Amino acid sequence: MKKKIIHTLVYTYEIPVSLEEHLICLKPRSNSFQELSKFDLQIIPSSNYIFPFLSENGDDIFKVIFTGYTNSLTIKAESDIETKIHPDLYKFKNEYDLSLPLKIESNNSLIGFIKGWFPNGQHDPAAIKIAQEALVGINNNVLDFLYQLIELIKDRVKYTPRHIGPAWTSGRTLSERVGSCRDLAILLMETCRCVGIPSRFVSGYQFMEQPPDKYELHAWTEVFIPGFGWRGFDPSGSGLINHNYVALASSSKSELVAPVRGSFVGPSKLKSELKWNIEIT
Repeated sequence: MKKKIIHTLVYTYEIPVSLEEHLICLKPRSNSFQELSKFDLQIIPSSNYIFPFLSENGDDIFKVIFTGYTNSLTIKAESDIETKIHPDLYKFKNEYDLSLPLKIESNNSLIGFIKGWFPNGQHDPAAIKIAQEALVGINNNVLDFLYQLIELIKDRVKYTPRHIGPAWTSGRTLSERVGSCRDLAILLMETCRCVGIPSRFVSGYQFMEQPPDKYELHAWTEVFIPGFGWRGFDPSGSGLINHNYVALASSSKSELVAPVRGSFVGPSKLKSELKWNIEIT
């Protein structure tokens, strides 16, 4: 499926400000599931320096250095991408040892993806509780666990868009019984980690058969499954992701895959505003 994605963000400030270093994470991955044929990044005002680099997960990030003062910042990313059909994991579930706990002790690169969400590395008690429920009756199979867990999450939490604020903890999402896509992604990620499944937070786009009035940036979870590698699961959507998804970046922490990270220097009570638009055709 070929798509063109144009993602525009416009920041305005009531008086001219000095922009500090910004990190831009708007370039889609290019791999076996999605092939990027063209990418163009436009920034106004023009930056003094743009430094591209790879994140710890191999995602493209642009570090932008500005000079001077401005009362607005416009960032426009245009991507031409083709998504591929994802194989059905269940067809191959008997080809590999998918029993829990997964045997990943020898893979040091995955250790950071099973640590708890809390700063001290501990797991959220609410996530531990729902993980225990999802383990019932599945014969310790990781795929059965994932599908049963997602059904539990959908039953306990109503997906509700929320544009402002960081992702909630698992405990808050379950107690509020509502959550944005990033809240649900954190809940799935943290619950998987409770049972030793490496997992990470992903930001990107989801195509709709009936396009919405306005597309939004989406979030889901990737888990590492022996024999299959990193595979995406969306607790606020279709479960196992398919060719209707385009991933931008992933990380063990949700704040590290924000489309734009940066700050400005100005008066303490200065007002600023963000307007954004995502076009997918």
